[in-house]
Amino acid sequence: MRDRDALTDTALPGPAGAAGADSAPPRPLAGAVLRRLRSLVGLVVTLAATLVGLLAVTFLIGRVVPIDPVLAILGERASAEQYAAAREALGLDRPLIEQFAIYVRDAATGNFGTSLLTANPVIDDVRRVFPATLELATIATILGVLLGVPAGVLAATRPGSITDQIVRVVGLMGYSMPVFWLGMMGLLLFYGMLGWVGGPGRLDAVHEMMYEFEVPARTGMILIDTALAGEWEIFRNALSHIVMPAGVLAYYSMAYISRMTRSFMIEQLGQEYVTTARVKGMPEWRVVWVHALGNVMVPLITVIALSYANLLEGSVLTETVFAWPGLGLYITNALLSADMAAVMGSTIVVGAAFILLNLASDLLYRLIDPRARA
Repeated sequence: MRDRDALTDTALPGPAGAAGADSAPPRPLAGAVLRRLRSLVGLVVTLAATLVGLLAVTFLIGRVVPIDPVLAILGERASAEQYAAAREALGLDRPLIEQFAIYVRDAATGNFGTSLLTANPVIDDVRRVFPATLELATIATILGVLLGVPAGVLAATRPGSITDQIVRVVGLMGYSMPVFWLGMMGLLLFYGMLGWVGGPGRLDAVHEMMYEFEVPARTGMILIDTALAGEWEIFRNALSHIVMPAGVLAYYSMAYISRMTRSFMIEQLGQEYVTTARVKGMPEWRVVWVHALGNVMVPLITVIALSYANLLEGSVLTETVFAWPGLGLYITNALLSADMAAVMGSTIVVGAAFILLNLASDLLYRLIDPRARA
């Protein structure tokens, strides 16, 4: 009876039970919200620190290069009074830390100075030329993914076979051949000799005038603008011009993506879950293209994002060879003209795009992989 009464007293609600309820741990939903909030704050702090680091690097590069911005503006025949007045106007007579603070403030508001080459604000020039680079890099990345991922998967499923050797040799050639040489050979063969593609530039002269006066520039990307406007003649001409430069960049993207896909897939195809799926009689295509490829999507997304960012920043030679009026050609002309404001502003834009693409890939594989969300 004593034991029964003790058990009954423990089970009955009372002051002790109420106190225990008050000290209960927080609900799982509140804990999840708190974790997400901390993750978001950490992400914002990391992004801000990275951007400040990018600004610090470009600022220091602008100060150590052997180019005097005052002489680039005034010329070598400027008097001492003019030189001193220009230095004061540019803020170069102030302490270095104060110059950097002003530089960060201006960059945060989109003020990258005025281009010596075009006499326009650098941000306006970047808005004008960046869509051409974005269009070129996007098409090249799409082609690189559509060709590189299947090639890497097929090579991984047949290691040592002829297919594997072909994929590896093609990838090695993509890393080895200089982009300017490949671009010139492509122009010589497909444009000069065969006439299959358009020449340098984004459009022929006649179609460029038609595009300027007849097509609303909604995005700055010719293929999208002409398709939205229904100007299919200009669209076909623009497509013939973008085939070669996009193909050259797509080749390099495909070489990188196929190599990394092959490496990831070989590792996954050797895992125990693949052997178990095959023993249970699962079709080989499902084992390879659903389960194994699904498990490499997280690192593969990072590889694709890095490849896309590299095309955005590394298309300088390609745009120079094909006279493609994008950011790469703009940076090249600015360097040849000692236009450091344009070079540094463009570098910041490319670096910011690189950071944002890495952030987008991080968020994307968090959506794809539940383990990353946990």
